Amino acid sequence: MRKLIFGMNVSLDGYTAAPGDDLGWSVPSDELFQWWSDRVGSTELSLYGRGLWEAMSSHWPTADQQPGATSAEIEFARRWRDMPKVVFSSTISTVDWNTRLFSGDAVAEITRLKAEDGGPIDIGGATLAAAAMRAGLIDEYVLVTAPVLVGGGTPFFTALDNWVNLTLVETRTFPDGVLMTRYETKR
Repeated sequence: MRKLIFGMNVSLDGYTAAPGDDLGWSVPSDELFQWWSDRVGSTELSLYGRGLWEAMSSHWPTADQQPGATSAEIEFARRWRDMPKVVFSSTISTVDWNTRLFSGDAVAEITRLKAEDGGPIDIGGATLAAAAMRAGLIDEYVLVTAPVLVGGGTPFFTALDNWVNLTLVETRTFPDGVLMTRYETKR
């Protein structure tokens, strides 16, 4: 069975985006950017909700061709394009860059993908991750917490019917007071 991992940048008050989908507070240091790139390089499959897919696919497919692209951006763009991806959406009709579109029951499809043999699966996008969270499918949570309070926006965690007990398995400090914490779900 594959491990399903939900990881994103998050404000100290628990949001992945400020009101208006503002991400200006979450600009990573070079060290943190490399850490995220290495995670992409070690992920076998990435699951996206429509909103995060649109944000990522509007930039990363050609980021390595932009004037002034750093070696880290070039590497991330290549890794992102090469990684197999599934986009869960009923409102878009096409995807590209080693990606397939799924418009059916997201929880059923994520359950099926987890049951396959293979490496880790990352899930991104607050709405898609919330569905997996409520269904008890997430095996690991990775919070990269920035020392900022944004006061509202898109929450990292969703309302749950039951508690989810976690075990802290890793912490790491990055520049600018950013703290990564990684938790496994107790089963």
